[in-house]
Amino acid sequence: MVPFGGWEMPVEYTGITAEHMAVRERAGLFDVSHMGQIEIAGDQALEAVQRISCNDAAKLKVGQAQYSGLLTSAGTFVDDLLVYRLAPNHFLLVVNASHIDRDYAHIAENIRPAGDAVAVDASGRYALLALQGPAALGILQPLTAIDLASMKYYWFAHGEVAHVRATVSRTGYTGEDGFEIFVPPQSADRVWLALLDAGRSVGVVPCGLGARDTLRLEAGMRLHGSDIDETTTVLEADLGWIVGWKKTDFLGADALRAQKAAGVSRRLVGFETIDAGIARSGYDVYSGDTKIGRVTSGTQTPYLKKAVGLAYVSVAAAASGTEIHVDIRGRRERARVVPLPFYKRSM
Repeated sequence: MVPFGGWEMPVEYTGITAEHMAVRERAGLFDVSHMGQIEIAGDQALEAVQRISCNDAAKLKVGQAQYSGLLTSAGTFVDDLLVYRLAPNHFLLVVNASHIDRDYAHIAENIRPAGDAVAVDASGRYALLALQGPAALGILQPLTAIDLASMKYYWFAHGEVAHVRATVSRTGYTGEDGFEIFVPPQSADRVWLALLDAGRSVGVVPCGLGARDTLRLEAGMRLHGSDIDETTTVLEADLGWIVGWKKTDFLGADALRAQKAAGVSRRLVGFETIDAGIARSGYDVYSGDTKIGRVTSGTQTPYLKKAVGLAYVSVAAAASGTEIHVDIRGRRERARVVPLPFYKRSM
């Protein structure tokens, strides 16, 4: 157990590798109730979300969600988040645990020009459980009347899970199929135990922060505070697809449009090591004798059985197949830039 974002969080239950493999092959259950929830409602709620979120929330139908960025005026990340459209004028934003207060202050301040919209920190109203893996649907379906098979990726529905009022979304942070389940905090333990009991026959296991990190890295998903932060822009993070370029305005729009026109000087890439050694966050990256960037995430992946990582490098070295070197404890080890994600599940 470790302190994390004001919570005591499990790093592992039975071991990171065992939990990682359970999610890839069967199913794993995560308690991610530390995540923050901020609701925005009012006649101009859409305008408010459009202003503070870089993706185009106007494309969302009620019952649909999207990945987006909460940006500074420079186009860098205050946080990344999921935006859920609960009703035409009611949105739920899911933000990272360690930034809830800062995110809320940023949102409340910057939605004011939108008009009739109010932001509320609703984190205390929700516990959040994530059931992830190929067996997730079969485990969850007997516990709910929601038709999970017909639910598309990044959509959600309201109903009950194990006789507890819930919102179920087909989302996750592991690269696998699965569901995230919002329930009242006082009922979270009941739902947690019901899910473990329902999945016992197929080998579901509880999972901690360690497996959550190795799974998301295999899937090429960015981690705020490591791969993206207030020093990195959306385009440098190679996340231009989460920008609503046709929107008239949003925080960071001018900076991102200028950077898109001029081109970036560095970009986040995936790499796998050729020589022995695991590249860790903070290690320097070289091309010949020239330092060209730094590693932001790195691990030995339990499923792929490769040492992989993410790094910001100069654009000249960002093409797939480019050989680079990582300084691993004083030794320059060879690595190769490869396409992201490292792992993509079979549909």
